[in-house]
Amino acid sequence: MPKLGMEPIRRSALVQATIAEIGEAHSLDVTVGQIAKRAGMSTALAHHYFGGKDQIFLAAMRHILNEYGAEVRARLSEARSPRDRAAAIIIASFDETCFAPATINAWMTLYAAAPNNADTKRLLVLYQNRLRSNLTHALRGISASPAVDAETLAALIDGLYLRAALSEKASANAARVSALSTLDLLLKDPA
Repeated sequence: MPKLGMEPIRRSALVQATIAEIGEAHSLDVTVGQIAKRAGMSTALAHHYFGGKDQIFLAAMRHILNEYGAEVRARLSEARSPRDRAAAIIIASFDETCFAPATINAWMTLYAAAPNNADTKRLLVLYQNRLRSNLTHALRGISASPAVDAETLAALIDGLYLRAALSEKASANAARVSALSTLDLLLKDPA
């Protein structure tokens, strides 16, 4: 008879193992067996909890998005001005927990998998829409073109993640400084 309360613990272990395995492989080219072994359980148990690799990966990305969302909300709660709100979103995007190497590789895997998987694409579109919406809201009243500037910042954030995935010298601080500098450039009125 299974122990009560083990399911959430095992699911969490599988999610963490998935992020770690993808981080090492730099792709979704891992097996459920590898994930289960890292989590300290059988492949059958991993399949029991999630069904398959795609479902485990989606759960891992939802976990990453939930952590990111919590970081954004925490940073936004401290913001006192529209510029502070935009900066809070940027700072949260490059928080050490969100910009860890394994997490960066999971993000790149999400982008790579999205064109071929409807559930993955839906999750990516949801993230992108929320990011643009939050940035647009923050930039209203301080930007001549809040939606355009939000799109620019969102693309820059994605680009900095891509650069980090391709570089061994990626730094959360350098990425954050670059994005915040771009925010300040966008907010300068050229007229």
